[in-house]
Amino acid sequence: MSAKGKRQIPIVCPGHTRPLAELQFTQITDPAEEPGSNPRTFLVSACHDKMPMMRDGATGDWIGTWKGHKGAVWSCRLDTNAYLAATASGDFSAKVWDAITGKELCAFPHKHIVKTVDFSPDSKRLATGGHEGLLRVYDLSQSLPSSGKKPAGDKVVPLVVPQNPDKKITVTKLSWLDDNTVIAAGADGNIRFWDVSSQTKDGHLVQTLTVDAEVRDMELSYPSNGKTILTVAHGTTVSFFDLTDGPTSGKLVHAHKMPIHFRDEGGATLHPDGTKFVAGGSDLWVRVFDFETGEELECHKGHHGPIRCLRYAPDGKTYATGSEDGTIRLWKTEP
Repeated sequence: MSAKGKRQIPIVCPGHTRPLAELQFTQITDPAEEPGSNPRTFLVSACHDKMPMMRDGATGDWIGTWKGHKGAVWSCRLDTNAYLAATASGDFSAKVWDAITGKELCAFPHKHIVKTVDFSPDSKRLATGGHEGLLRVYDLSQSLPSSGKKPAGDKVVPLVVPQNPDKKITVTKLSWLDDNTVIAAGADGNIRFWDVSSQTKDGHLVQTLTVDAEVRDMELSYPSNGKTILTVAHGTTVSFFDLTDGPTSGKLVHAHKMPIHFRDEGGATLHPDGTKFVAGGSDLWVRVFDFETGEELECHKGHHGPIRCLRYAPDGKTYATGSEDGTIRLWKTEP
């Protein structure tokens, strides 16, 4: 059912048995393919059922499951080339996997729930964050097993950066802006930009952006208009910051009030052309909004539980939503 826009029936992707936590698309061009062939897109999902999965991003067909966590998986990411996968879990660990074979390569122990992970653009480092209130950055060249050697994840000493020296601030989402800058969103409504280059022994705080509530979702995107946009879902608002000029920039472009809230779940994702965005949260509806005005353009129902996570595919033709009902649905941008 669609209250606004054309009615459409999404592709339903079963397989998970608990609420979804995070979705991510990754598009790659296989060097073995013929020149000019279409790139392949993968969709990975984190879920409370402890079983992160990979699917074909176009069809939703299941490809594989990474098995090994003993607690809910809150975050799942692929590296730039889709050779590695990383997961963050309620079992107090983050793991790195071979994305092709599904083999666990190493595990990084933590002292509390890990909520978020992300690979640096060059795939050389992994950032983690969670209930400890610490940003950790691991050097994967020291962590991943070399030929004939056992994984060394538990012996590697990461760069550790407290978000606040005076109190513990849960890190809810992480994104690398570049190979030396990590954006860490916190439960205190602050979005901190950390310089974690080799020149900074303990991490250097470059700047802080502030929103009015805990950051539930954060997406870094590069629309076709040449901008770099940070999309942030918080409270009852979706905010957009312009980071085109690097880690010291961060002009607030828009802050659109939503007919839903993001206190317990939900998120937002910007279309690759930068003209519209999708948001979902405290109810069962998936809504599309105009980027400039915040006007609601479409409203679709298909899930049987609140929306937990959303992401546009890199080509912008579809978007994926994950719900409390344990399913992923793939929607057409132009039904």
